[in-house]
Amino acid sequence: MILPTQEIEKQSLREGYSFVVGIDEAGRGPLCGSVVAGAVMRKDQKEDIPQEDTRLIRDSKKLSPAQREKAFAIVSKYFWVGVGECDSKTIDRMNILEATFLAMKKAVTQLQKVMGKNIQMTSGDFSAKTLLLVDGNKELNSSLKQRVVVGGDSQEQLIAAASIMAKVTRDREMVIAHQQFPQYGFDQHKGYGTKVHMDALKKFGPTPFHRMSFRPVRESVTMEKINRDLR
Repeated sequence: MILPTQEIEKQSLREGYSFVVGIDEAGRGPLCGSVVAGAVMRKDQKEDIPQEDTRLIRDSKKLSPAQREKAFAIVSKYFWVGVGECDSKTIDRMNILEATFLAMKKAVTQLQKVMGKNIQMTSGDFSAKTLLLVDGNKELNSSLKQRVVVGGDSQEQLIAAASIMAKVTRDREMVIAHQQFPQYGFDQHKGYGTKVHMDALKKFGPTPFHRMSFRPVRESVTMEKINRDLR
């Protein structure tokens, strides 16, 4: 098993940055629910994370739900964390890409607030001395210095940690949505377009959590009407 490294983070610190932040998102592909972003920064550059904990700080998609919950606690212990999200209505209004970027910017803003409460840091320090490591191939619309890392959640530990915070936060929200609409099975598929989910959409139509700008959801409205007319 190849684990993410701290290569880019350490190089960035050598280049003079004081704050290196990993950013990743969860929930671009599902048909419902929020898109959630995590932004994390290591609390202590000199503190080594135990090896058994480090093994769980990797791409959240490659962890089981139980492993992700353990990893969530580990990241919360060793990293400052900010989380941002945009709900389905915002996604429909902006489109999923722009909503994802907005969620990432919200996560960075939240991280800055958390850091400000825990370490001596001014807003100017954060602006001048921060480097964002963004998963993917597109930069955020931000004045902060950035570096995009394709496949970053598999390569860089900071980004992997951010992916864990985003994924677990979003999954927990979908479990809450399941309690309101158990017929859709949100607790199992977390909003992705599985057969169970698609069958429920065709039978019951969309919920307030669904993204109406996504084609399968729009088409389910028509299918629901057809089924109703046939009853």
